[in-house]
Amino acid sequence: MKIKDIIIDCRDPEVLAAFWAEVLDRPVAARIGPFIWLVRGEGPGLGFQRVDAPKAGKNRVHFDVGAADPAAERERLEALGARYLPEYAGGGFLVMADPEGNEFCVIPEGPFELDDEGRADYLPCAL
Repeated sequence: MKIKDIIIDCRDPEVLAAFWAEVLDRPVAARIGPFIWLVRGEGPGLGFQRVDAPKAGKNRVHFDVGAADPAAERERLEALGARYLPEYAGGGFLVMADPEGNEFCVIPEGPFELDDEGRADYLPCAL
């Protein structure tokens, strides 16, 4: 078996699909009932399903998105509607939230080091 699609439950799939379409450079491919699908890239498909319940608590699963320069990417993501989550800064990862509060990490495209506690080392101290 393999993962075919990842579905994100959300209150407003139009807003969330538009956000992730810009982040991933994958336009909307289809709208079917409560679902909006992005164009399939490499790997699993990405869909957004309208649900009535709001997000509650920290995600148990999150995306790691790769960027050539994660610190520089923060400004673009915030302009698209993401929010920086400084409460996770101690781990050395750039942790952001999408417009509905779903956490995701922006990590380097290439390798980076983790210490024995699982903290990353790729961000400038002033972030």
